[in-house]
Amino acid sequence: MATYETMPFHLETERLILRPWAESDAADFSALLAERGNGTPPVERIRKSIADLLAATETTGIALLPIERREEGDFIGYCGLIIGRTTLEEPEIAYELFRHAHGRGYATEAAGAVLEAAVATGRKRLWSTVGTWNAPSLRVLEKHGFERDHVSTEDNGEVVWLTRSLP
Repeated sequence: MATYETMPFHLETERLILRPWAESDAADFSALLAERGNGTPPVERIRKSIADLLAATETTGIALLPIERREEGDFIGYCGLIIGRTTLEEPEIAYELFRHAHGRGYATEAAGAVLEAAVATGRKRLWSTVGTWNAPSLRVLEKHGFERDHVSTEDNGEVVWLTRSLP
């Protein structure tokens, strides 16, 4: 098994800051997850999820990071690398933003920063999995050079698997 560098956990772009999770993110993270339409997760459960994310980061060297707008200082979502449906050697890039932050290029900007961070780890390939219905997310990935690999059917519908080689 190859050895990889640890991903940088503080990333900055022109408009965004991606940083490690804090317990104070729990209420915002809960509100973001509530936008999925399955109810609002209890903040205490989200605090545990944040602790689990931080622990996973310690063992894997990759991270899912909260996104803040630089000027406003507000939490608008997350972006980062996860094992997800793949492996530590070829992790997935994942992101999710509040609806009010959609359509402004934030996901594209954050994903670009995470791609640079992934390259810095020495990995050779990333994956992403996206519901076939999620055309905006698919466009973000295609802008960053991800190509469709295959489609699978899961309990919640069809999922497109995309991949991108890293330099």
